[in-house]
Amino acid sequence: MGRETIQNRQFFSFPREVNEVSARFTAGIVAIVGIVTLLSSQYWLLLFMAYGFLARVGWGPKFSPLAQFAVRVVAKNLPEHAKMSPGPPKRFAQAIGASVTTIAAVSALGFGNTSVAIVLVSMLVVFASMESLAGVCVGCKMFAILMKLHVIPESVCQECADLTKRYPSLAR
Repeated sequence: MGRETIQNRQFFSFPREVNEVSARFTAGIVAIVGIVTLLSSQYWLLLFMAYGFLARVGWGPKFSPLAQFAVRVVAKNLPEHAKMSPGPPKRFAQAIGASVTTIAAVSALGFGNTSVAIVLVSMLVVFASMESLAGVCVGCKMFAILMKLHVIPESVCQECADLTKRYPSLAR
């Protein structure tokens, strides 16, 4: 029974490290789907986006079709396919995406208020594009600020709290 619990915990968990290339590719697809949503007014696509974010928050790439494609197909075929970064900031960013897309979906599909959805999806497209094209994760930056303010405890991401663990040259 103990072994089964450990296996379940590993299966239903977010990875401690995330493949940066896969994350950036997934962000690119999110930006594209967001743009398609805005241009076509097909707000049902927000349900697909919200599911993807929720799946990535809960389990990493395991249950997200976009992330699975990024991990299994795209990242493996790129020369720089194993650049890893800490998982907790990425999870935090995914949680923000989940919140934004869920609110946008409820606003547009539940209440018929597409104005709120348009603003939220536009912001999401900008941030996802920054992640995809420039490697700038705004949610990760927010995570770092919250750690510095001690809102998020260091125990959540030891590697994030002490950059010398990841980059030993900074310890000099």
